[in-house]
Amino acid sequence: MEIESIILALAALAQGTRLEVFRLLVAAEPEGLPAGEVARRLAVPHNTMSSHLSILSRAGLVRSERFSRSIVYRADLAALRSVLAFLLKDCCGGRPEICAPLLAELNPCCPPKAMSDV
Repeated sequence: MEIESIILALAALAQGTRLEVFRLLVAAEPEGLPAGEVARRLAVPHNTMSSHLSILSRAGLVRSERFSRSIVYRADLAALRSVLAFLLKDCCGGRPEICAPLLAELNPCCPPKAMSDV
């Protein structure tokens, strides 16, 4: 990701409602949520939610797909990974022990199943 894209993504997330929208959409992966449902769950007027979703879309953090009269939004997890990787890339400066506590915090609460578990 280019630095301009990172700045755009971080700016989009630097607003409370948009951050909550993004967190909600991450939790709703992989199905996503219709725009109206996002607005309802966060108690935000539809026109305001449309604006927030548009900003997140332009920042590359969410993608949308139309199904009949409904638009379903999904978090773009690859974009999230790119932003996090950018922020962490030079974190350690060659000293992994510096970042070990941070990396431990990033370990998901529900790690993916190993292929042998499937």
